[in-house]
Amino acid sequence: MSSLQKKRWGILILFITAIVIILTGFLLGFEPDVSNRLKGLGTVMIFFVVMPLFLLVESPGKKMKDYMLTEENIRKMQSDKKDPTQVNGAD
Repeated sequence: MSSLQKKRWGILILFITAIVIILTGFLLGFEPDVSNRLKGLGTVMIFFVVMPLFLLVESPGKKMKDYMLTEENIRKMQSDKKDPTQVNGAD
């Protein structure tokens, strides 16, 4: 098993763990305070642990500047709207 596959499996295990934590908060009869904490923990785990790890593993070498909303990218999007190109090479 390659290093990339190990990282992917690790991220998948973390994601499943977070989902199980959230479902535990919803489905088991804990007090509302404990239930809310479990749901919050699972949500935080997904957005602050799993998602950044996923992005780091799956997008190595990609320019993050291309995905950011900068003035240059806004101008490029506006020029694309003014100058529509043919979709799928249709005439």
